Amino acid sequence: MEISKEAFVNGQVILIDKPLEWSSFQVVNKVRWLIRKHFNIKKIKVGHAGTLDPLATGLLILCCGKMTKSIQEFQGQEKAYSGEFLLGATTPSYDLETEIDQQFPTDHITPTAIAAAKEKFIGKIMQRPPVFSALKKDGKRLYEFAREGEAVEVPLREITIREFEIDAAAFPRLKFHVSCSKGTYIRSLAHDFGAALNSGAHLTALRRERIGDFSVIDALSIAAFEDILRAEKG
Repeated sequence: MEISKEAFVNGQVILIDKPLEWSSFQVVNKVRWLIRKHFNIKKIKVGHAGTLDPLATGLLILCCGKMTKSIQEFQGQEKAYSGEFLLGATTPSYDLETEIDQQFPTDHITPTAIAAAKEKFIGKIMQRPPVFSALKKDGKRLYEFAREGEAVEVPLREITIREFEIDAAAFPRLKFHVSCSKGTYIRSLAHDFGAALNSGAHLTALRRERIGDFSVIDALSIAAFEDILRAEKG
């Protein structure tokens, strides 16, 4: 990555390892502020190519300057995630953002049942996004309906899951790895996987490892990005 005013203005990609509890918007704002401050730039475009929930960590592609025109291209690429589902309970948000609302038995779930359920989710499938999401309906974010306790019908949409691996060694906690298309909600995958086992499940950990050919291995923490700017200045 070239560290110069011209490079950022002309267009550059920054790979950031998003920290837990930061929103994607907060990361964008922080990086934009650091660039503006370092180069004394009044205004520069910075955007991200695919939101990560605050409770998720991992790869966030930031596009600066003229590279913001490529955001949609990056958003359309396959993504890979790892994380954890907890069987036996559901939450309204399908993750830890909200409290458990229902509990379910897990005694009947066998390794064979887990393997059979997993196969149902590989390939092209129809998925319903969580109502606690930033998708819009009638000009309003779905999570706004949810937080107001207003019922809303969320339509199914087609996604593709190319790879789905489950490790049940810590049952009822299931470690997973998934490679999937744009528009896939891993929270919905957790919820639906629990239902496929005649139980319930919610997402307890999520990390994005890859977007297309970009890997989180090559990503910088926000502190490391700031250090690189400082080092160039000094």
